[in-house]
Amino acid sequence: MSGRARLAVCATAATLMASGALLPLVDPATWFLQAVILLVLQSGVGALARRMPLARPLTVAVQALVTLLLLTLSFAREQAIAGLLPGPEVFRRFGVLLEAGADDVGRFAIPAPLSDGIRLMLVGGVLVIGLAVDALAVTFRTAAPAGLPLLALYSVAAGLSGDGAGWLWFLLAAAGYLLLLLAEGRERLSQWGRVFGGAARAPGRVSGGLESNSGAIAPVRTGRRIGALALGIALVVPLALPALDGGLLDGPGGAGGDGSGGGGTISAINPLVALQDSLNQPEDREVISYRTNAEQTDALYLRIVSLDQFDGTTWKTTVRRIEDVPSPLPSPQGLRPDVRRTEIQTNISAADSYAQNWLPMPFPASQVKIGGRWRYEPVGRALVGDRGQTTRGAQYQVKSLVVEPTAEQLADAPEPPDDLRREFTKVPDALPGVVEETARRVTKGAANPYEQAVKLQDYFASDGGFTYNTQVRAGSGPAAIGRFLEQKEGFCVHFSFAMASMARTLGIPARVAVGFTPGSAQADGTMSVGLRDAHAWPELYFEGVGWTRFEPTPNRGTVPEYTRPDTPSDGASDPDSPEPAKSSEPSTSPSASDDCPLDLQKQGGCTSAAPQVATGSGSGGPPVGMIVGGSLAALLVLALPLLPVLWRTRVRAVRLGSGGRTEADAAARTLAAWLEVTDTAWDHGIEPDESQTPRKAAARIVRVGELTAGPAESVHRLAAAVEQVLYAPRPQPAAGLADDVARVRDGLRAAVGRPARLRATLAPRSAARVVWAVSDRWAAFRTRWSERIVKRWTALTRKLPRRTAQEG
Repeated sequence: MSGRARLAVCATAATLMASGALLPLVDPATWFLQAVILLVLQSGVGALARRMPLARPLTVAVQALVTLLLLTLSFAREQAIAGLLPGPEVFRRFGVLLEAGADDVGRFAIPAPLSDGIRLMLVGGVLVIGLAVDALAVTFRTAAPAGLPLLALYSVAAGLSGDGAGWLWFLLAAAGYLLLLLAEGRERLSQWGRVFGGAARAPGRVSGGLESNSGAIAPVRTGRRIGALALGIALVVPLALPALDGGLLDGPGGAGGDGSGGGGTISAINPLVALQDSLNQPEDREVISYRTNAEQTDALYLRIVSLDQFDGTTWKTTVRRIEDVPSPLPSPQGLRPDVRRTEIQTNISAADSYAQNWLPMPFPASQVKIGGRWRYEPVGRALVGDRGQTTRGAQYQVKSLVVEPTAEQLADAPEPPDDLRREFTKVPDALPGVVEETARRVTKGAANPYEQAVKLQDYFASDGGFTYNTQVRAGSGPAAIGRFLEQKEGFCVHFSFAMASMARTLGIPARVAVGFTPGSAQADGTMSVGLRDAHAWPELYFEGVGWTRFEPTPNRGTVPEYTRPDTPSDGASDPDSPEPAKSSEPSTSPSASDDCPLDLQKQGGCTSAAPQVATGSGSGGPPVGMIVGGSLAALLVLALPLLPVLWRTRVRAVRLGSGGRTEADAAARTLAAWLEVTDTAWDHGIEPDESQTPRKAAARIVRVGELTAGPAESVHRLAAAVEQVLYAPRPQPAAGLADDVARVRDGLRAAVGRPARLRATLAPRSAARVVWAVSDRWAAFRTRWSERIVKRWTALTRKLPRRTAQEG
């Protein structure tokens, strides 16, 4: 294998190794096989183009054209002209797919489903990066800058992935880049013929290039050391910088803790994006099923996470410390012993398609039994997956408290602690004044924060004339709350955000919880929670009771009993035989928001960490056999019309290329140059005449081709050089053969019209030599095998009588 071919293989391998970082982003990973096949085809086209040889920009252009054809064949066959050639409809199709893919990336959790749009983004991205790496490292022979597209590919994947094995992908990408640098170094050294510097050689030893002594391979070892040093710096330097937490090998678990126990932080992520998918799913797929011993399940909300920071744009979680999951969990903050509570047990199973970093469970949980890497966030009493841990297929057991405060206990609640009050009553300065004005008007006459909270809940749920409407376009941020109060239309996001904001303006600590309503009872005694059970609700803090749920959204969930005059008790029974409340039965009312406003989708204003269901748009793309066969067919269709010109370009480069320095080499170069002249004349309509001497053939070419003085002198010089190598006792190499051939070619082209020039370029007559060569080889092959068959048959017939005689 030549040095450049080895470099091309290393460039392809480096791209694929860096592309491995994209594998955790999508499930299933069948796209990677398609990317491998198309990338190999793209690299192969580049190798063929470089062997012609074509100009470097033209080589890249040919690869880009083939890449476009391959993508067209894979993603837009129906829109293509003749099923292959890209036209306006193909580019329109690409635009639709890319737009859908970008929307899927924003809506789905990691790993996202392999939709057609995401597949095009992944495969197309790998091919674009592969083309850039191949062009830089192989075509333009500068491997060092090729690390930039590889770094971009890895950085995008690392920035999106939540996979705990990110260090492995980094090592693969780094190893691919170092392999590429090493291959380029060896290829360059092989061209030098001698390595300068290093230890002195033994007397009489002749340098052959890459010797085994230390001096010969010094540049190779230096490249290795530089690569190792760069890799070490990338890993070590971030550890010394306080702004960079851990370095490149640090997994994405940095957002979920350090994994070592007793520390770490949880990032201030915005989990609202995931609910966008839940509220827009065409069918209500099950994401969770559970069995509980609670006598009534109408108030058994499965809480995922709380949003406690309102920054003026949206509600989100605050950066907080996390720790190992204690058993049992600490007592809920602010809950007094005299408040009635009942402990229940719930056995929960998450669907394989439900991948959520936060663990859905009843609130407040007192004990959780679950396997995997989970950490505990004390303020929100939530469990978060560490280093890529998700709920996918999880089965766990939760003991939780059914807290049953009375209206009197809530009304008599003392002031909350100052630090809690300061943190959970913050509102942005940009909050419209109408929010606080409306809150004080609605709660006018209330004697305490509890009565204020009940008045706010009733105002939204029943008294204020609000309508549950998933198609409303109310926007997000502080101004959106004012518009919502004016339009009085919205869904759970608007109601929970507005009530929590208004409660804070009244000095009541408030936050927004995200999770699921209780779901629907099933015939086997379990409860089924679907996509459309995703929900958001406000939680208000009352000292002595703790964080308390309210339900301002009309036609959603259930209004808490402690906000009503009578408060029935709740007990516990056997978890294998629950008695669901009537409100848990399936109903015709919407079980969740059926849609998420478009403006909220764009600004991240829908609710959060709800079901992240890995649903795709299809079966994962066309079969591999179809991809391979179609790609080869595309290349064949593209290459067939170009075969003559490609063959002619390659032959010309070989004939006029540099050769050895012996007499035989000089003769071969001269004869090859003369053959190129006769073939060039043939391409322009002057058929060769093998019976003529070189001198007469040159005169004929000058006469028929109507060559001017310069090209004519070149033809005669070439003819004289041919006669000299044929008849001189010691042939001498002639100088300027390639220049003379080029002048003859230019002269012949200038003497004919444009149609003849196009014919000579695209359909050269001398390409008939290929047919002749194939015919000669076929005849030689038939002759050789015929001789072998005759020889073996003769030997066999000679042995047969002898064996017969022996047997007789």
